Amino acid sequence: MKRVMHILNYFAVLTIMVACSQPTKVEAPEPCRSVAGPTQELAAIDTLMWHQPDSALAVMMEFAGSPEADSLDAFNGHYCQVMVAELLFKNDYGQSNRAEVMKAVHYFDSIVGMDGADTRGKSDARGASVQRRDAFLAARAHYMNGVGLYERDSVVAACGEYLKALEIVETHFPNLETQDVASLQVGHLPRFMGLTYGRLAELFSGQFMQEPAIVCCKKALAYDRIEISSPLNQSSLLILLGKQYAKLNQNDSASYYCNEALQRLPDTNNAVYRDLVSQLALINYDSSKDAEASIIQLKRMLAQTSDENEKMARISTIGSIYSDDGQYDSALVYLVPMFENKDNAVRQRVAASYLHEIYQSKGDTVKAAQFAVYLAENTVSQGKSNAQISQLNELFQRHLQWEQEKAEAERRLAEQEAARRRLVRSVVTAVAVLLVLGLGLWWRMAKRRKEHEAETQTWHEEKQQLQTRVDDALQQLQTVDDALQQLQTQADDALQQARAMLPQRVADLYRAKVPNRLERIMDEFEAAYPGAMERVAAAYPNLTKTETQLFVLSFLQFRAKEEADLLGLSQNTVLQYRSNLRKKTGNASISSFLEA
Repeated sequence: MKRVMHILNYFAVLTIMVACSQPTKVEAPEPCRSVAGPTQELAAIDTLMWHQPDSALAVMMEFAGSPEADSLDAFNGHYCQVMVAELLFKNDYGQSNRAEVMKAVHYFDSIVGMDGADTRGKSDARGASVQRRDAFLAARAHYMNGVGLYERDSVVAACGEYLKALEIVETHFPNLETQDVASLQVGHLPRFMGLTYGRLAELFSGQFMQEPAIVCCKKALAYDRIEISSPLNQSSLLILLGKQYAKLNQNDSASYYCNEALQRLPDTNNAVYRDLVSQLALINYDSSKDAEASIIQLKRMLAQTSDENEKMARISTIGSIYSDDGQYDSALVYLVPMFENKDNAVRQRVAASYLHEIYQSKGDTVKAAQFAVYLAENTVSQGKSNAQISQLNELFQRHLQWEQEKAEAERRLAEQEAARRRLVRSVVTAVAVLLVLGLGLWWRMAKRRKEHEAETQTWHEEKQQLQTRVDDALQQLQTVDDALQQLQTQADDALQQARAMLPQRVADLYRAKVPNRLERIMDEFEAAYPGAMERVAAAYPNLTKTETQLFVLSFLQFRAKEEADLLGLSQNTVLQYRSNLRKKTGNASISSFLEA
């Protein structure tokens, strides 16, 4: 039935793609042109999609044949294409409008600034709302671009797109995890963040990168608590989290999260429940080595499944436990059919690995050699796998660093705002005190006015003087505040300029061969990163002067030959100093000492 629906929908999707595409408007987006926003029809389909994606796809097909679809402007054309991709994905179809999604990504990037600025010049409340809407659409476009890349096995590129989607949202919606969902004026944003972190968790899990997968699982669960998706989705995330801890041999944590998933499942007649029971059985086997009890549970789950892919997953687990337990004949019953099923190359390689070990243990060298040849021909090279994992880890670490820098910038901004508020409170308090004193003086003077008419003139003069002092004090406070802000801005600009010019100035000093080049280079570094040397000395008091200088020179990207030239040492001596430095600092980088 699913195949028939796919064939019927294929032509409808093509119609949608044609209807939503407006080549004359799409090819050259105008980011500075004001757009009214989504049509009512597209907005309604979007809202429906988050609750009933199958119904939304049917409505989108109907919309594709309407006159409104023929008159979409550039904004709505790209918006439509993003929704088409999302509807295909949510209804288990491949991304057939790949080229249009790519255009939508570039279009929405052109109208949304990653620094939080509105590229179309809107600064009022309505403009801010439009900007948030466009930022969410830009993030969705990157997310769907990542889905398409992942479908094409471009794992690193897909990871980059998912992280880009997260950064767009976190830039335009700071402190999203602590905000009221209704105040965002952008529907389902927390759910989108949960979905994105969930996709990243699955991606990292598939590459056996447990630590990033755990981080993303927990982030996904945190967003799911803000806007609850479904008990099944929560359970799936908890199972995935438990699997990561199981891979790290942390069975207590793995069991905890799997039991949490079990409590949230609404019923037991679904694949999520069977996956959960199977995972718990595997955890119990790893903990107790009681193969019989675990296999009984797994066979019970195997009997309940009708899906071929799920069946192979259960068979894989049973075969692996039999093999690990040394019950080779029983293991062969499950692993041979698993190997012969060619629908999943990964499971086929896993089965081949187990079969190779089993036949080696049984002394059947011919069959063992056959599986060894298969593994050699079909296993992805370790170098390629390691390179991909390294790229993924670099992307994820860069994103974590971006989050830290963003949080630090927000913290500094909050501190500045708090300082400004304290100053305002101080001014208000001073004014209030002065006003109270003035009123008291006025009351006393008014009381005495009846006794002595001559004191009236004195009272007026004192009141005027008091008012002048208040005005002067307020003016001085304002002047001091302005001067402090100007000095802070100048200092920040000077520091940024010094850091930007540091590589060039250091290179010029080195090439100029002026006297005291090394000292002048160190002075330039201290000027760009004040206090860094003190923090290094405090962290590593046993560093010699030469080792400290090498610490800085390595950050400035000098080669060993150049360092030897600057220090007046041989290159071998410099290399020995480098080795000592790595041992003393634990191979740390000076980058962590650059900011106080």
